Amino acid sequence: MSFLGRRRAAGRRRGDTATASATAQPLPDIVLSTDSPPLLTVTPGEPASRWAAGRRDALRAAVAEHGSLLVRGLGLRNATEVGEVFRGLTDTLTVEREAFAPRLTYAQGVYSSTAWPSNQPMCMHHESSYALEFPGLLFFACLEAAERGGATGVADAAAVLDALPAELTERFVRDGWLLTRSYNDEIGASVAEAFGTDDRAAVEAYCRARSIDVDWRPDGSLRTRQRRPAVLRHPVTGRRCWFNQIAFLSGWTLDAEVRAYLVDVYGADGLPFDTRYGDGSPIGADVVGTLNAVYEAHTVRREWRPGDLLLVDNIRCAHGREPFEGSREVLVGLADPVRTAGFPTKDEVSRV
Repeated sequence: MSFLGRRRAAGRRRGDTATASATAQPLPDIVLSTDSPPLLTVTPGEPASRWAAGRRDALRAAVAEHGSLLVRGLGLRNATEVGEVFRGLTDTLTVEREAFAPRLTYAQGVYSSTAWPSNQPMCMHHESSYALEFPGLLFFACLEAAERGGATGVADAAAVLDALPAELTERFVRDGWLLTRSYNDEIGASVAEAFGTDDRAAVEAYCRARSIDVDWRPDGSLRTRQRRPAVLRHPVTGRRCWFNQIAFLSGWTLDAEVRAYLVDVYGADGLPFDTRYGDGSPIGADVVGTLNAVYEAHTVRREWRPGDLLLVDNIRCAHGREPFEGSREVLVGLADPVRTAGFPTKDEVSRV
């Protein structure tokens, strides 16, 4: 059982035998491949939510073993059904905070994919890795597959770390990374969308509790800075994982024309989001290019089909999205919150 399932197991009482047996049903064989996520093809013969809840432990164990799992054949049709499946697989669906782009909310912990231009890739990243509390487990459910492209790729974070240049990772282990955000009305989430409120006192209290520096500008806009670790040890395997959004939230990931426009209007320090080394030094385009190249070399994908369900260990695996053509609807569930202590002390860094 993975760390993603410990909370439920620890909470069971002797009288919970029926619940335990209901979630212990076996799975068919999982197909493994070197170029796509593990695939489980099923023919439920019962509502998808009942099937998933009845195999909850087995599905979570498969994610613990492989890092991700694509379940095909559930026939998921709408947001209500998807929400029922998500809730059957976890005790805790979390509310997103500090979003960098808008989402639609279907139910607590059930969201649309992040709004992002369809002709642009979403670079590989770990969900909310800039937050002190982030989801340990992710659910993705496809209601409509794109006409072309749009696959959700996954990459093993330990393998990515091992493949990156040692001198680069050593610096990030030592200094961490810095996320800077400037909230505006053109790109990215608004203050209210990111924090659940636009009340200054509430925003400041939230940020103060999470080691986020707040700077209200003369025009009333908000800028924030937060320093976070770039590498985490997986709480179950103990393996070091490259865990951050350094490449994805870099200003270098923006379309060149969009970036030039934003720099012209808001200045180089006013981009909606940007990343730096933890000591505040800028990260060059070459570094971001290296990170994305290593991610790509370790990314596996499988095209979506309507009704698919993908489960991802958010620490062990990064994920991203290909550009696509046509309509695409993939719902997201954020589950099993994990809280870190923030950037480690010098003694903790030496043990990472």
